[in-house]
Parts: sequence; C-alpha cells; structure tokens
Amino acid sequence: MGELIPLFPLGSPLFPGVVLPLHIFEPRYRRLVQDLIARPADSDQRFFGVVAIRQGWEVEKVAPAEALYDVGCTAQLRGVRPQPDGGFGVVTVGGERFRLLNVVVGDDPPYLQGEVEWLADEEAADEAAGDTEGLVGSARADVAADVARTSMAVLVRGVRDLFSRYVAEVAALRGGGWAPGDDEDLDPDLADPSGGPERLQIGAQTAALLREVAGDPRALSWLVASGALLTTEDRQALLAVPATRRRLAAESRLLRRELTLLQTLGAVPVPLQEFGASMTVN
Repeated sequence: MGELIPLFPLGSPLFPGVVLPLHIFEPRYRRLVQDLIARPADSDQRFFGVVAIRQGWEVEKVAPAEALYDVGCTAQLRGVRPQPDGGFGVVTVGGERFRLLNVVVGDDPPYLQGEVEWLADEEAADEAAGDTEGLVGSARADVAADVARTSMAVLVRGVRDLFSRYVAEVAALRGGGWAPGDDEDLDPDLADPSGGPERLQIGAQTAALLREVAGDPRALSWLVASGALLTTEDRQALLAVPATRRRLAAESRLLRRELTLLQTLGAVPVPLQEFGASMTVN
C-alpha cells in the first residue's frame, strides 16, 4: 500500500513550483481545508494531491480510478482566507509529483483520498540517466558531464526562445499584443537585436518569469508546461515525464507544433487563459 493523502480533482494538472489559488465552496472540500488547518502551522502535512480529471466532472459517479490520471502533484497550503459564506479562499504551491495507485471513497472524510507512491527517486534516477543519454559508453566521466552540461544549455536556450516566440504570437492573435516601441509593456532584453518588423515582442511579466528561472532548467520546464495553451492531455504527458532534459525536449517539439498551428491558422486553437502563471522556484 502507498501513502494515503487527500485528493482534489481538477480539470487540468498542477505542476511543481506553480502557484494555484482556489475558491473552496463544496462542503466536502471545506472539510478538507478545515482538516489541513487543524494541523500545526509548521507541519509538512498541510497539502493535498491535485489530479487531473480524465473524463467527466462528477468523478464519484464513475469509477474514480478510471476518471483520474495516474500522475499528480501535491498542492502545499500557503494561505487560507475564510469567506463569509463558510467557504475558503486558499493559495497553494505545487510540490512533489506522485503516482496514484488507488482511490478511496468514503463518508468520513467525505473527500476523495488516494493511495500514492512518490516519484522523487524515480525522477532522480531518470535525471541521472538523461544526463548521459546518447553518450558513448566509454567516454570519461568528466567529458560526459561536460557534454551533458553543454547539451542541456543548448536545449534550455532553444526552449526559452521558442516559448518567447510562442507567447508573442499568441499575444498578437489575442488583439492585446504589444506594439513596437511600447517600452512599458515590452521587455527590451528579449527583443531581436536586428530591430526588424518581426522582432520578438513579449510582455514584461513573462520576461520576468523567464529571468526568474534562468538558472534552473527544471523550473523552466514547469513554467513552459503551465504557461503554454496546451490540451489537458499534453499537459498531463509533460507532468508524467520524470527527467528535465526529456521534458524540455518534449516541450521543444510541442512549441514548434503550436507555433506552426498559430501561424498557419491565424488563431489560437484552444481556449485562452492568462499567461504568466505565478511561480516559485523553491
């Protein structure tokens, strides 16, 4: 059996380091928040597991284990504000990834619980394997490490550039994009030095987020996963990838695909949501 944790099904996955505000109004989830805040303020158990819904919204009316994806992320409770109607406004931050082994439905507590296994060890093993993936087996360790660092740096720069172009393309299609020369809304450091009509134009908030994760490839990968307008299936697939290098490579392919669609169709192919989801690299 895995560890038993509270579950909170949502329409889209949560990613590590991403801020998730929620308005809690259903009685069962009010009880969940009450159970969490009853624990000591410094407890590391003030969290619940967010899992994306695979089908339907009334999870309990179908087999819950089949209705939910099998990889989720914990939401660490960072702030709670009681509401006059008895609900709560909460702020959470994505924590650790887990694999859902089984879903427990009961009357007390009234919310779903899940038996889970934590993926930290699996992630560490895949990260180590990913660092030497594709290298000759006889290569010296220091040479292999140098090649791995170089290839990661190239991958990070490529994903950063693609994501910036993607944000600029979507912003333009939304009709609320940034006009050339609008210094208040543009980040000049990310403009094409050629200064041509196709120079990169992205918002200051997105630019600030990219700078915040500049030295952390893992955080960059989660920023892209949460910020791009992808389907739930694509987002879930990225959440399930354990190694940062592989996740960034997958995001590079997805961003190229999405850019091609945006430029070909001249429209955003999925429902719009705000870019620049709040994020912490802690």
